[in-house]
Amino acid sequence: MRTVQEVTVGKIKIGGQQPLALIAGPCVIESERHSLMLAERLCEIAAHLDMPFIFKASFDKANRSSVESYRGPGIAEGLRILALVKSKFDVPVLTDVHEVWQVEPVAQVVDVLQIPAFLCRQTDLLLAAGRSGRPVNLKKGQFLSPWEMSRVVGKVESTGNRKIIGTERGTCFGYQNLVVDMRSFPVLRRTGYPVVFDITHSLQLPGAGDKASGGMPEFIEPLARAGVAAGVDGVFIEVHDNPPMALSDAATSLPLERLEDLLSELKAIHSLLRNRQK
Repeated sequence: MRTVQEVTVGKIKIGGQQPLALIAGPCVIESERHSLMLAERLCEIAAHLDMPFIFKASFDKANRSSVESYRGPGIAEGLRILALVKSKFDVPVLTDVHEVWQVEPVAQVVDVLQIPAFLCRQTDLLLAAGRSGRPVNLKKGQFLSPWEMSRVVGKVESTGNRKIIGTERGTCFGYQNLVVDMRSFPVLRRTGYPVVFDITHSLQLPGAGDKASGGMPEFIEPLARAGVAAGVDGVFIEVHDNPPMALSDAATSLPLERLEDLLSELKAIHSLLRNRQK
């Protein structure tokens, strides 16, 4: 098995012997005020726990279940808000890209380009993201086995970019259900790059809600503990101060007030594993 290398994102590092990293934020940018409020609170929690932290939010959710669903503020306003979060709190930021033309302007602002799970086999998009020189977070498609992700990684590697992160977010399990195969984490680590567990998206019930995906948020904590125990380098959690009112992924977002206690547990599990490996 290849040694998992560290990936530098702004001032933090993920992978290798680094502490458990946190990628967190709202599913979609709702407003400047909301983004700044959440970013400030998340930065405070991460600093208190001494966890490397990346703020995430999407400027456009291009794969909403209904054409009537809120998608986001768009690329210009979204990048303005992300740039404001980055400068105000001195924190790395991450967002999705859906089309090749978006890569260049987004890469000028954000620290990590994320390839959405549904687009993880789009060769032109992967090559453009790799050529940007930015770290690339590759979400495993719900339709792929973890073994197939080595080909996705290979497309980005072909550009000379070795700043790659792999993210597990569940696999299709019949209609409107996902399951997390715990074998996925060690398999993804065989690529040699850090592995992140997208906990909240893994608990979606795709298309099961009224014009939106449903979810099972009651399983966030147990699934998170299991994933970290399986050996991930970071966790990806969608967080909201009032999940029922969230404009996207209301069914699976973790309430902000539950985050710090959960991260304390996950950090302890991760530290225990690292100490056993020494």
